[in-house]
Amino acid sequence: MAAVQLTLYSRSYCHLCEQMHDALQPLREQYRFALDVVDVDADPALVAQYDELVPVLVGSRNGGTLQQLCHYVLDETKVLDFLRRG
Repeated sequence: MAAVQLTLYSRSYCHLCEQMHDALQPLREQYRFALDVVDVDADPALVAQYDELVPVLVGSRNGGTLQQLCHYVLDETKVLDFLRRG
């Protein structure tokens, strides 16, 4: 099975970010994936890319190309499809 990495681009004062993070937790119990939470405000390039879209969830397999899965709220259908293809 491929190594699946999800990255949540977030910021500390964002309630939508907290909700997406919390919504991912049950999926971690069922599917094996690493989850990295990145504060966009720590990097000007990330602010430029994701500022008004956060939270943004992206995924990759085996260190490959990042695929944006959803933003604002968890699109569970799209995330599950990505996880099941692994």
